[in-house]
Amino acid sequence: MDLNLWITLCSVGFIAGLIDAIAGGGGMLTIPTLLTAGLPPHIALGTNKLAATFGSLTASVTFYRKKLFDPKFWRLSIIFTAIGAIVGTLVVSQMPVSFLDKALPVLIIITAIYTLLAKNVVITEATLPERNQKLKVTQSIQGIVLGFYDGVAGPGTGAFWTASSSALYKINILLSSGLARSGNFVSNFCSLLTFIYLGSVNALLGISMGLFIMAGAWVGAHTAIKFGSRFIRPFFITVVVIMSCNLAYQAWGN
Repeated sequence: MDLNLWITLCSVGFIAGLIDAIAGGGGMLTIPTLLTAGLPPHIALGTNKLAATFGSLTASVTFYRKKLFDPKFWRLSIIFTAIGAIVGTLVVSQMPVSFLDKALPVLIIITAIYTLLAKNVVITEATLPERNQKLKVTQSIQGIVLGFYDGVAGPGTGAFWTASSSALYKINILLSSGLARSGNFVSNFCSLLTFIYLGSVNALLGISMGLFIMAGAWVGAHTAIKFGSRFIRPFFITVVVIMSCNLAYQAWGN
């Protein structure tokens, strides 16, 4: 791989890690970049999962240490997220490359526009919801749906976690972000193991990008905890849409 391209991918990884830890959606930047670099869709998805796992682990540990994520309370969310991610990865592995070439850019554009336009649910409650049967059902459904989506594609999963958690559990942005980062790590890791089993990972590139994503995630997680999650999103989404439109044109314009 060309040195300049490698440097570019690692730089994009740092920015994506920072953004993902703050507001989620780093995959909306890394996947188009990997596709633009010439990786086949399945390899791009698998390599992105390896790189993203570094960042989501760093961010989730940071939120856990700040007591913003309780693994015991969210146990069902973790279990069903893992199941959904594995099933989703197996499903996408059976999709034709030609279909993914056309589908991924469109999916990323739709996700980016939603992320830009969606209004965050503003909750100030700093305590976890009451344990009951409804909570268990909600955790299970949310986990398997978002886990499956992350296994199939992934862009915007962190943002979907944060927004849905605030709405479903009436918890504040920091508790929602703690659950989002941890749920994202679980689905990334389980999906990664499945992609490795399927032989769809560029390990050297994934690890290289992952280390830079980890650095960005560390900076982003501390920034989010200190200042909240509203910043740089419009510029970030604009860049993502432009890149994805270019990929869509290449896939659909011929």
